[in-house]
Amino acid sequence: MYIELSGQQHPQAKTVVLSAGLGGSGNFWLPQLNALRAQYRVVVYDQRGTGRSPDTLPDGYSMQDMAAELASALAQHGISQCDVVGHALGGMIGLQMALDYPALVSRVVVVNGWLRLDPHTRRCFHVRRDLLLNVGVEAFVRAQPLFLYPADWLSANQSRIEAEDTLHVAHFQGMENLLRRLHALMTTDFSATAAQITQPVLLICSQDDLLVPWTCSEILLDALPNASLKKMSWGGHAMSVTDSLTFNPMLMEWLETPAPGPAPATVMEPSWQNH
Repeated sequence: MYIELSGQQHPQAKTVVLSAGLGGSGNFWLPQLNALRAQYRVVVYDQRGTGRSPDTLPDGYSMQDMAAELASALAQHGISQCDVVGHALGGMIGLQMALDYPALVSRVVVVNGWLRLDPHTRRCFHVRRDLLLNVGVEAFVRAQPLFLYPADWLSANQSRIEAEDTLHVAHFQGMENLLRRLHALMTTDFSATAAQITQPVLLICSQDDLLVPWTCSEILLDALPNASLKKMSWGGHAMSVTDSLTFNPMLMEWLETPAPGPAPATVMEPSWQNH
């Protein structure tokens, strides 16, 4: 599995692991890397079967498998403790690691995540799956930005989106891999285990997320014993990309605060100069 370490390398440096969503590519976190590298040892990786980690995923592939693969890769690099920052599926990996490897995971940040799959999100995933199966990879890739980004940001960034479409088609993870990873994501349910996750968890959601209703983060907040929630009013599902000027300080402040406990939910207004 492709894994890359950068940033601070002294022995006392804290390690922050960045885990992407369904796309699986560590490149998703490019808008956060400079800020994080200045203070932390930063780990990015391409999830198994995606990007620079080509593989054929087995039947029955699960969230537990994804967590175990990351834990094994970190162990191979001598990392025995870390904070995990995950977007959607990546956040689910972080929560699963907190359950399965509690000594490894100090804290978790879950961006636009959920306790169990919301009916609206299920509908969106079914639409995306149907596009892939019945129309093809190019249609799936062209539709993907509609679920990730706000309309006004898409309108202002069409040339960038078109270039990314070409790249994503060329490096598509493969239909079977994506369907198995999607099934693992859709069937993950922390309802019975969330109370066992005692590590501090920061939930960040965007109130204009088309794919995952922001209320999913409130449900997850209520289920976790040591969680806090911050809401962004704009940015879509991938608000860490569209409004990094709001997202990055929010993330850095929490990571820099020792052992944060539960706090009231707050709403962050967007950095309008970004869009």
